[in-house]
Amino acid sequence: MSADVLSVIPTDPQWRPDAAAAERARALAAEFLGEDDGAELELTWHDRTAPVDCGANLERIGCPHCGGAVPLGWWSDLMEEHADGGFATLAVTVPCCGAATTLDALEYHWPCGFARFELEVWDPEQPWFTEAQLAALAMALGHPVRQIRAHL
Repeated sequence: MSADVLSVIPTDPQWRPDAAAAERARALAAEFLGEDDGAELELTWHDRTAPVDCGANLERIGCPHCGGAVPLGWWSDLMEEHADGGFATLAVTVPCCGAATTLDALEYHWPCGFARFELEVWDPEQPWFTEAQLAALAMALGHPVRQIRAHL
């Protein structure tokens, strides 16, 4: 059975809120979704930086240095290799041109990210939070955020 997950993560992959801020953000997200939505909300703190990808929505990854395509197989292998333990560093050498970069600097076509904290909304009726809602969630957490929509 497939699922859709709308994740809100800090723009800084290393940043984590305290529990009170995370609960404020969860309550606010639930308010935005409304009582009739039926979505499940989860808060996750990762010990190390974890990938937050878009699942089957991922169409392409571009290199910020040469503009070429980063092979999806290379990226998938890397994500699988770090699935359980996360990433100590996001630094990589891309196979397309051999440039040094970071995983969060790659150009993902459907947004992807990396985080040590994640607010997950499972099977929401609303596809995305609005810019105003994201700004309010950022205020509740105390840090700028972005969103990622995954189809699993």
